[in-house]
Amino acid sequence: MSSHEMEIINRISSLKEGKCDQSRTLHSNNTLNVVGRSPSFIKNRKSSVTLIFEEQSLFRKWTRENLSKKNCSYFVKSRIESETTGSVCECGYSRDCHSEEALKAGQQQQEKWSCIKHLQNVPTDAFGDLAFEGQGQKTAKYVRVSNDTAPGTLYQLMTKYWGLNPPQLLMSITGGAKNFHLKPELSFMFRRGLIKVAQSTGAWIITGGSFAGVMKHVGEAVRHCNMTNSQKDKQIVAIGIASWGIVYNRESLVNVQGKFPAAYYLDEAHQGKLSCLDHNHTHFILVDDGTHGCYGVEIALRTQLEKYISKQQMGSEDVGIEIPIVCVVLEGGRGTLNTIHSAMGHGTPCVIVEGSGRVADILANAADLPVAQITISFIEKQLRTFFSESYNMFSEREIMLWTKQVQDIVRMQDLLTVFRADKSRNSNLDVAILEALFKASSSHGQQWQENLDHQLQLAIAWSRLDIAKSHIFTDDKQWKSSHLHQAMFAALVGNKPGFVELFMKNGVNLREFLSPEMLVRLYNNIPHHTLLYKKLCKVVDSEKQPQTNAKLENTRKILLQHISVVLQELLGEFMEPLYKQPIISSRKSLDITSIGDQQDEFQEGMLEDPERDLFIWAILTKRKNLASIFWEQGMDSIAASLVACKILKKISSEENDTDLSEKMEELAQEYEDQAIGLFTECYKKHSKRAQKLLVRVSTGWGNTTCLRLALEAESKKFMALGGVQDLLTKIWWGDLSVDTRLWQLLLCLVVWPVICSKLITFRQDEQRQKELSSTVKVESLQSRQHFFFHNEEDVKPLTCWQQLRAFYTAPVVVFYWNVLAYFGFLWLFAYVLLIDFQSQPSGREYLLYAWLLTLVFEELRQFLYDPGSFGFRKKALLYIDSRWNQMDVAAILIFIVGLVCRWFPATFQHGRIILCLDYIIYCLRLMHIFTVSKTLGPKIIMLEMMIKDIFFFLFLLLVTIVAYGVANHAILVHNEIRLSWIFKGVVFKPYLMLFGDIPTDISYLDFDLSQCSVNGTNSYQPKCAQHDSTGEPIFPEWLTIILLCLYLLFTNILLLNLLIAMFNYTFQVIQENTDKIWKFQRYSLIEEYYTRPPAPPPFIIFSHLFVLIECVTCRKSKHKHKKFKVQLDEKDEAEILSWEAIIKENYIVKQMRNQSQSLNEQVKCTLETVETVADVFDVNRESNKMEIVEQKIHHLEEQMFQSMQALNWIMKALVDKDFGHRGSAPVLAISDRNKKEESAGKERDLKPMYHVKARSLMYPDSKIERFPVPDEMVPWQVPFVEYSPSCYTTETPDGHQKMRKLAPLEISEDIGVDDRSNTVEKRYLNPVGRTGITGRGSLWKLGCNLAMDPIITRFKKNSDNSLAMKCSKHILEFLIVRYPQEDWSLPAGILDPGEIFPKKMKLILNTKMLNMLKKLMENAFQVYTGYVDDPRNTDNAWIETQALNFHLDEDNPFTNMLTSRGGSGASRSINLPFFQQGSVLEIAVKWQVVEQGEPLCVLYKDYLQIVAEKRGAHF
Repeated sequence: MSSHEMEIINRISSLKEGKCDQSRTLHSNNTLNVVGRSPSFIKNRKSSVTLIFEEQSLFRKWTRENLSKKNCSYFVKSRIESETTGSVCECGYSRDCHSEEALKAGQQQQEKWSCIKHLQNVPTDAFGDLAFEGQGQKTAKYVRVSNDTAPGTLYQLMTKYWGLNPPQLLMSITGGAKNFHLKPELSFMFRRGLIKVAQSTGAWIITGGSFAGVMKHVGEAVRHCNMTNSQKDKQIVAIGIASWGIVYNRESLVNVQGKFPAAYYLDEAHQGKLSCLDHNHTHFILVDDGTHGCYGVEIALRTQLEKYISKQQMGSEDVGIEIPIVCVVLEGGRGTLNTIHSAMGHGTPCVIVEGSGRVADILANAADLPVAQITISFIEKQLRTFFSESYNMFSEREIMLWTKQVQDIVRMQDLLTVFRADKSRNSNLDVAILEALFKASSSHGQQWQENLDHQLQLAIAWSRLDIAKSHIFTDDKQWKSSHLHQAMFAALVGNKPGFVELFMKNGVNLREFLSPEMLVRLYNNIPHHTLLYKKLCKVVDSEKQPQTNAKLENTRKILLQHISVVLQELLGEFMEPLYKQPIISSRKSLDITSIGDQQDEFQEGMLEDPERDLFIWAILTKRKNLASIFWEQGMDSIAASLVACKILKKISSEENDTDLSEKMEELAQEYEDQAIGLFTECYKKHSKRAQKLLVRVSTGWGNTTCLRLALEAESKKFMALGGVQDLLTKIWWGDLSVDTRLWQLLLCLVVWPVICSKLITFRQDEQRQKELSSTVKVESLQSRQHFFFHNEEDVKPLTCWQQLRAFYTAPVVVFYWNVLAYFGFLWLFAYVLLIDFQSQPSGREYLLYAWLLTLVFEELRQFLYDPGSFGFRKKALLYIDSRWNQMDVAAILIFIVGLVCRWFPATFQHGRIILCLDYIIYCLRLMHIFTVSKTLGPKIIMLEMMIKDIFFFLFLLLVTIVAYGVANHAILVHNEIRLSWIFKGVVFKPYLMLFGDIPTDISYLDFDLSQCSVNGTNSYQPKCAQHDSTGEPIFPEWLTIILLCLYLLFTNILLLNLLIAMFNYTFQVIQENTDKIWKFQRYSLIEEYYTRPPAPPPFIIFSHLFVLIECVTCRKSKHKHKKFKVQLDEKDEAEILSWEAIIKENYIVKQMRNQSQSLNEQVKCTLETVETVADVFDVNRESNKMEIVEQKIHHLEEQMFQSMQALNWIMKALVDKDFGHRGSAPVLAISDRNKKEESAGKERDLKPMYHVKARSLMYPDSKIERFPVPDEMVPWQVPFVEYSPSCYTTETPDGHQKMRKLAPLEISEDIGVDDRSNTVEKRYLNPVGRTGITGRGSLWKLGCNLAMDPIITRFKKNSDNSLAMKCSKHILEFLIVRYPQEDWSLPAGILDPGEIFPKKMKLILNTKMLNMLKKLMENAFQVYTGYVDDPRNTDNAWIETQALNFHLDEDNPFTNMLTSRGGSGASRSINLPFFQQGSVLEIAVKWQVVEQGEPLCVLYKDYLQIVAEKRGAHF
């Protein structure tokens, strides 16, 4: 079964279990076709179909329970009659669309129709798949929902049941709803930019969904993307949210059980006032409010849904940020302007596409103007230009409202971005969209670092490395390593290698970044479906005790000790743990606090090699590109590649997914090739240093060696390298010269005095001869000998005793000694069995037993000897894994059984037979000796592989033999009861037939009763075949002959040829790799005889006694194992690793050069270049003219500059020659005055001349709309004839209780003024100007409402109680509070009548502190007094505040009374309870440092800057 099918079935299973968060419940036709064509579906057709229908049934159930539509339950005939359907209800639907109950209710009750009362929610009846007929195989998801559906339900539908991945960007496309024309260049740029940003960020595009206007342009972009990209992950998600009542041909979508699919026809010719759905959108949400033909029904739900999605987290919980949202505007009318104004008011950035027409062009023209220039006349001019046909329909109030909204929009420059396609070179819409989001993130009052972190996380989430390079990592920004740690973590978790490299180039220090806690966070963010996560969870669960509380059981946290256990499992026990486990005392219950403390101690002083740890993490999590980065950055690269090869091969063998397993195998092969390539480069540069790398103990990789890693990883290609084999050959020959001939070696074995002659050459003698040959060469050679074995440093001539010792301890000599001894043992064993096996053992037999005893001791030594410090368990496993050791143990055990049997007369012969069989095993053991031969070794390997093949053949052969034997014997012989003859007839005879031994009883021709027993009474003869009384056979001869022919045909021809073919295939496969396999297996033979005692059996017993004495006396063995494992000092270690790093850099450069010169890479680069050039031509075809004009202007500016310089020189010369007074000479200074004035003007423009918040279109906490007041109409002195604001007053101040709306001339009773006079309006006028609303509003009283902004400050202290300093100035702190569900702010507020301090201050300060502040009030520094731009202000009521600074000196006892200081001197926030409306709430209080980058300091910048100057503090 394929992985895709398994995924579908797993999703359905999870649905059954209630795990709906990872499943989708509806499959498209494509999915059904994939499953239907698969072999597993054909095999299990019934179960697969059942699963799919169960899934659809679950989706229908969820839809009926959670989604609804609106139905009219009360038919009231409307005044408007439909020409086609007759009478129409107030809801817009015809009489036929109403139920009988609704019709009866309308007839019986005579009341006014109400949408609130007469529209009811019922389960939806339209959902499923939407197939657009005549538009190809385009399908989309659709659902009909009520306009009051919760946005969370819709988000659940899209992510869980429609299977959409959560977006990383939400693009709301708005604009003209009717068809409009876009220039081809602009259309191309819009389509390309939209596709690029959607694909790179994984965005959701939300539109109106109809086949018209801006939605149609978006649909064309989606179609173009889907046509050019077949990959599923590159498809764009376009969600259309439309009104159900305006969808043409919606009847085809209705079905209570859903439609899969529903056929939908596009028919623009007959749609009338309705709209067709766009066939290029992928999903549709059709919003139903129970009415027909009403546009704009979906706007409220769409706004709520977009707001809900923008509050969701993207990414993991550890690195997640809220989903950003951006609004893109094309063309548009009145509704579009409202949408933009509302979106920007809620902090949503907007991108205006200039050149698309109408509202978009009006905003583009006004965007760069000062707000003061955006006047009513300017808007009128724009409306005449872009709304020429409908300009006469605009009323004066509408024009003022447009002016007010455009002014508000232009003021929010951080949220406004204009995409000008024809005025910027190589501009892209996708860049403009992302720039808009970056601008918006910097406008939220965040600190500089928080702002950059947010921008980096956005760039990482969108995989836009180009944006990060061009807009974030610029030359004017200085980065610290700590600034990028969170972004680095997000890039690692998100598998973004490009960002990781970028961060490392810009200052990320891996040693500072990768703390133990950070590494633990990385492992805790592993996807839960991976094999690694399952392994880690298994280790974590194994540590938990049954008494563990439920809280700890549910919090499964992966620690470094768990990672170490998994690594030990993957790499093997030959390595020491990379992360040592903490010692946890045994106790009955598990204490999470103690574990955390011990884990903290465990993590101290660790992670000395962060590159290694990140490399391991990347390999385990299958992040190939990240692993390559850390491999390049780290040291000990050959060992790292071999470790990766070992891990990946192990994971591949345990992975159930075949495709993933193959990928792991390929990746393991890449790292093996990487190790081979790097070692080859090292060996070319310096052979001895390269060989030293092989046997050097790597402390960073568990005190193992590269040679051992290659062996454990079964890297045959690496072991077959010339440098590795050269090292093994040197170890094999020991101190002897590798050029020694075999006859010389054998001669010295027999005649040992010859060793001291010149017949045998030692390596040290060769070195000495080289010294004598050239002094210069000797010096050079001595400098290089420092990098190799210690026994090569001494070049003095060997004494005779040293020569004897060097000869007999060489592994090759030990091997041949053991070969001769083994032949002697076999000769003695055969002699005893054939000649001297008596009832009473002879001396030769006792010698055989003693000889075997030495072999037993040697096997025990090999079992217990652990030169590599593997540990007993690992050493035992290594010993048992060797098939030769298994043969040795089997031979010894069988010999012991035979020996025991031979001592008893009753079993004497049995013992002799057992020993004879045991002799066969010892003879076969000779093959191990021949593996050293380069000729015979590969043949033995082929023989082993063919033995494996023959087992499969024997299985098939046995089935055939038994089948034929049973049938043939049953036909010939009747009721044979002797088991021995049954076995012979069923198995033995058919087996002999394979070799031509045809029995005579299968035909009448050779039938002879004398060769068999008639009744089966003769135990030495088989039972005769069936015959009559005369002795003639009566069995069916024709059948037995046919069976024989078929049997021989199948076995002798088919099976035997199959066996030959299998042998031939095995031979061909092994023949190609036989040299590598032999060289790989050669290591174990060399290591065995390198560690073996020099004396052969039986004299080896003396070596065993010597070893036993060493063990008893606890003496450390001096036996060498240093040639396989060399421990270097720190200096040599650093030197050789540095040398390897240099070689690695050269190797990487060479690999990159080869890759760039490859044909595929050249074709790819050429294609990218052509596409880039084509895009440039397409984009700049219309902008070339503008560029020429700009160049000419720039040229004129340069000429003017030169002219000014010349005139200055002329005037200076004239003045120097006394042609005029110096004071009267004009100054022609070329300065940037204009630029400064422009910059200053822009700053002044950003600060509004009049109140802005007080003119917000909606009065706060109400549904009252203000009269639009443009900037130029704010002053009372400016006549405003059309000004007719509403009057609004709440029953209680601050609007906490029920509000009431007053008539324009009505005044509240508590004022005490005549209701019908304008005295109040004339008496109480806002001092700044008009606000668009009259009355008291939610303030306390008409006129001035006093407020206070208390700024309580103190100087910050360090942990040692000294005053904190920055830039030689003290650092101020000011007191801030936070109400429930509010942001941090000053404890400010409107003063209640008769009160001195605002309510917030009285909540956080006790009576003593309030009295203290009353005393300080006399000397308090007055920061500001005057009008406050507040949204609660009206024409007749406003707020004026007094900002006072209460500074607490060090001698003030209340300085540290309110909140305590932390250990570092930082203030800690505290929560103070208070009562409100019968419930207990908490208000948070803390001291905030006065710093420019702090959000609150930006909010109160004007106040705090004055206070800091007054107190002489830093700001």
